[in-house]
Amino acid sequence: MNAPVKAGQQVRALDWRDADELRRIEGFVAEHAASLFHRPAWLQGVEVGTGQRAAGLVCERLGVVTGWLPLTEVRSALFGKALVSSGFGVGGGMIADNPDAARVLARAAEDHAMRGGFAGIELRGGPVPEAWEAWNDRHCGFLRPLAHSDEAELNAIPRKARAEVRKGLALGHRVTIGRGADDLAAHYACYSASVRNLGTPVFPRRLFRAMLEAFPDSSDILTVWDADTPLASVLSFYHEGAVMPFWGGGTFAARAARANERMYYELMLHARARGMTCFDFGRSKTGSGPYAFKKNWGFAPQPLTYGAWTAPGARARNIDPTDAGYSRKIALWKKLPLPIANILGPWIARGLA
Repeated sequence: MNAPVKAGQQVRALDWRDADELRRIEGFVAEHAASLFHRPAWLQGVEVGTGQRAAGLVCERLGVVTGWLPLTEVRSALFGKALVSSGFGVGGGMIADNPDAARVLARAAEDHAMRGGFAGIELRGGPVPEAWEAWNDRHCGFLRPLAHSDEAELNAIPRKARAEVRKGLALGHRVTIGRGADDLAAHYACYSASVRNLGTPVFPRRLFRAMLEAFPDSSDILTVWDADTPLASVLSFYHEGAVMPFWGGGTFAARAARANERMYYELMLHARARGMTCFDFGRSKTGSGPYAFKKNWGFAPQPLTYGAWTAPGARARNIDPTDAGYSRKIALWKKLPLPIANILGPWIARGLA
């Protein structure tokens, strides 16, 4: 696909079979200190883990990359078809060296959506084209520097939350960090129980395995155990000096054991030992329970700007679990036995990119 553009710039689809091309885009992302979700490796991990196809548009001028738009082609029998930048991520959007590159990438994305029958395009970050819808009142990010020592890290947590961490530490539960089959099994047991209890379908187990394989040197799983029973576990990524606890959760027993509090504090210490300087607590829905939890840990919410384009005559998809239309479904899902939720959930969740 080629689109003629101003000042000799051209847009084309990324050739995913070309290893040199992938390295080139990885380099472009690194040069711009862009997000983990801009990396081709992220899109490839999503494709392997969920079957949702990796795509992407490259803008060039005289053979030099001037822009990049990572895309996941989401197809779902329940939620329709959409181009998402980036699928299963909380960031993405366009990287552009100049306004012309951003404009032509947006135009090419619209053309790609129309040809493929996608109802719309979703940008989770980056510049939002002038004619597209934009908002910054639905989600916030949470980021703060890591402290210089273990004690300073503990003292950086506000008093009430710090007291919960101390209670968790006093219980002396075992903590492991790894990337093996046992770590994945423990993580899935905790995460699937956590999201079922929230009324949300769990992602496919193979997504977590695929992401560890996609980022072999910059991902791991930290788990808090009561003897041989996992209580809480988180799969984290390390990118541009920040640790990102991305998929985490705890069992019902984790609350009394303060296992989630212990988990995040231990991750802060582990991340500093790995050379990280920031803790990226990720995205939360504005005003939600996780939003309040992160504020209570001393993280200041930063509004995230997202954007969307909807094809003429199409209806934008709605995958917001807090929408009133989903309340009854969520209530029913919470009552499902965990084994049944783990069978049905991945088929549904692969469309929630």
